[in-house]
Amino acid sequence: MSIIDIALAAIVVSMIIATYRIMRGPSGADRGSGSDVIFFGFVGLVAILGVRLETALLVDIVVVCTLVGFLAAISLARLTAGGKR
Repeated sequence: MSIIDIALAAIVVSMIIATYRIMRGPSGADRGSGSDVIFFGFVGLVAILGVRLETALLVDIVVVCTLVGFLAAISLARLTAGGKR
């Protein structure tokens, strides 16, 4: 078992815990942070898969997804705060 397999397993476990947080979260902020963890966990899985397959193509996909995820996280935080800065 290599370090890449351990990293994949750790990310999957964190995504499972975040799924539980989304289902049991009492507020919208809990659900939003859980969805962010799941999204960025997926991006991490794609990045580690790119390392495992030794391909540079997935790096572009990771960069674009990270930028989109960051903008979504900012939008969700603003929505949760009621539009206040």
